[in-house]
Amino acid sequence: MTEELVIEILKEVFYTTFLILLPVLGVALVVGIAISIFQAATSIQEMTLTFVPKILVTTVVVIFMFPWILDKMIAITHKLFSMFPTVIR
Repeated sequence: MTEELVIEILKEVFYTTFLILLPVLGVALVVGIAISIFQAATSIQEMTLTFVPKILVTTVVVIFMFPWILDKMIAITHKLFSMFPTVIR
């Protein structure tokens, strides 16, 4: 197994991980900013107001995106398993 192959595998895995997490973290960021603006405008400083909506929205996004996430994970797994003969040499 060469150094270039290891770098290529890691690059592909990190890119897939980034691609999977981007929609979930993006939605959580937007909801967090919206709640922060709402809290600043109304002077409500309740801590559960920040966590509960973000958790709920993140859960909904994960459930909605689960088929796509699973497809990406299966694709990278198939690619890694198909590389076994190359890696073993």
